[in-house]
Amino acid sequence: MATFQLELVSPEKLLLSRQVEMVVIPAAEGEMGVLPGHAPMIVALKGGAIRVTEGGQITESLFVAGGFAEVTAERVTVLADEATPLAELSRAEAERRVAEAEAEYNAAGMATPEKRDAAMERLLSMRAMATLAEAS
Repeated sequence: MATFQLELVSPEKLLLSRQVEMVVIPAAEGEMGVLPGHAPMIVALKGGAIRVTEGGQITESLFVAGGFAEVTAERVTVLADEATPLAELSRAEAERRVAEAEAEYNAAGMATPEKRDAAMERLLSMRAMATLAEAS
């Protein structure tokens, strides 16, 4: 089967760099599957799971807290704000981060619309993390 290069980069390091058959990314508009030969685009990511398919099976699942993805016909580069393998997610840590994000959002009530939107994005991302932590 045809493949393309997938690179997943977090602020700390290069997490993944290899040939894959397909990747599903949590684009801001909804989950997006990418196959070889995909139309070029740059998309914003929301909090959610990246799922990597190799040999017809999902071989890797990671939580990303947001970021961007650049898609070309032969490569996908994901620049993640934060990335963690689903198997390493802790339910307690996720719940703690949801509580922090809720407090941050509540405190942003009188702030500018941009700050409220950023706080809401973080809250939604942390809720996605909590959901994925419970499922894994």
